[in-house]
Amino acid sequence: MSASKELFEQGLKNRREVVGDVYVDRALNNGSSEFAFAGQQLTTEWCWGNIWSRPGLSRKQRSLQSMLIALKSWPELGVHTRGAIRNGVTEVEIRETILHATVYCGVPAGVEAFKVASKVIDDMVSAGEHKRQLEDLSPDAEAYVQKA
Repeated sequence: MSASKELFEQGLKNRREVVGDVYVDRALNNGSSEFAFAGQQLTTEWCWGNIWSRPGLSRKQRSLQSMLIALKSWPELGVHTRGAIRNGVTEVEIRETILHATVYCGVPAGVEAFKVASKVIDDMVSAGEHKRQLEDLSPDAEAYVQKA
């Protein structure tokens, strides 16, 4: 099975488990033309097969929408990132929340959210309010990422 086919099958499984067969069947039927199916394929593979399958957040956590990112309220995102860390949310959970929201809010919103959250975390580390805890960096990223 090709990687694309595997992602589609995993995405279809995740999608059905989360939102139900009736919703998924209706969505797929609405995108059933040869022209429109590419959108359903992208959604099923990338969103449901890739992002919804990542470790770092439970399905319950993934179901919580990142409304501050959707609203693009960057100062509030910064305040709530600080609050989240103080409430015990890990850097991995913050990263995964931003990645998850990027699927729904768009890449430009995700890029900006990463900038805001990174600055808050860096500021907290510099002030001695937080110790770095992002230990699961992808091996593929090692060559491209500057470690703090």
